Amino acid sequence: MGAHVIADDAEALAVAAGLAVAFRAGAAARDAERALPRAEVDRLSASGLLAVSVPRAYGGAEVSARTLAEIFRLLAAADPSLAQIPQSHFVYVNVLLRQGTEEQRKFFLGEVLAGRRFGNAQSEKGTRHVQDIRTRLTPGPAGSYVLTGEKHYATGALFADWIPVLARVGTGEGPAVGPASDSTPGSTPGSASGSVESAGVDGPLHVAYVRRDAPGVTVVDDWDGMGQRTTASGTVRLAEVAVAADRVVPHHLTFEGPQLHGAVAQLLHAAIDVGIASGALEEAAAFVRTSSRPWFEAVGEGYGTAAEDPLLVQRFGELAVQVRASAALLAAAADAVDAARADLTDATAAEASIAVAAAKVHAAGTAVETGSALFEVAGTRAAQDGLNLHRYWRDARTHTLHDPVRWKAWHIGRYALTGTRPPRHGLL
Repeated sequence: MGAHVIADDAEALAVAAGLAVAFRAGAAARDAERALPRAEVDRLSASGLLAVSVPRAYGGAEVSARTLAEIFRLLAAADPSLAQIPQSHFVYVNVLLRQGTEEQRKFFLGEVLAGRRFGNAQSEKGTRHVQDIRTRLTPGPAGSYVLTGEKHYATGALFADWIPVLARVGTGEGPAVGPASDSTPGSTPGSASGSVESAGVDGPLHVAYVRRDAPGVTVVDDWDGMGQRTTASGTVRLAEVAVAADRVVPHHLTFEGPQLHGAVAQLLHAAIDVGIASGALEEAAAFVRTSSRPWFEAVGEGYGTAAEDPLLVQRFGELAVQVRASAALLAAAADAVDAARADLTDATAAEASIAVAAAKVHAAGTAVETGSALFEVAGTRAAQDGLNLHRYWRDARTHTLHDPVRWKAWHIGRYALTGTRPPRHGLL
């Protein structure tokens, strides 16, 4: 596989804008037919966008967090499902940058520059909570491991060359599986970390990078969510998969000091939400300009088209303010991440996490509201199933279930009221 190598932030944004135009054209049909975007994902890889976070020292563009967030916003405005697929790819590039050895970085970043993709295998069903990880890396001879477990909501795995698997090093023995709690349908967590341990579960968290086609790896396309239909966020089964020592990274060490792992992961999710809201508002405006009839009372007052209806114009203004506010919070959050990268301390990491949490809280609400308000402003005709305009609300409602914003608001409130810094668990 070959891929273009993007030189800088300006080129990255130009490439993303061009791809967004191309991807938008078939997005509604892909969603309606649940046609997986294999060709589009291949085009995304070939464009070089998946390598833009690779440091310059390794041959990449090392774009800013502001640029990376805008790339995701542009793609999500065109096709939210397609935009979500590479989110974990960038998360696991960051894992390598944070905890990989020099040899691991050279190898895997070379793979990324060549256009190869990372998926994810993180979440598990039937466990006590989202960070209760039962998948096991059992030590074998000469430092090798055997990987066993089953993962769900594995966005990107079906399209991946490498699947990063979150697992605990141990014997595989642990407490009985309890009831599921706060699962994350249709999406992938930014990270699980070692800060929330399950009683009786042995071993620290590691990430094993395994080939998609390795013996014992099965990826099942069984995602059937109402939204984000073409993310292929299905199941990954791992049956005694052999893993070499140099394909395993000690993820638990990420959380032993100030870190931006969770902030970057959540920034990309927030960008997807802002993109969904932007796309919905743009679609609503286009529909009203071309296909909506004015309300009869507006005609009686002298307004000849729906786009001239003053009450409708006001509602568009209200929605536009919300979308602009979400976009501004996203940009501010990205700037906070960039500032923390330049001077990483507990204080700057906390500020970045809180800024990202604020963007995510606002963007989640804006995406759901705008996806629903599309019908309010466009009228009855917009509700025809064949138009598939409901995909924006379905995508927003599904993607925003990723992790509860109520907990983000709680952490923001503690930070504002008492200065309490957010925890290092990788989801802030």
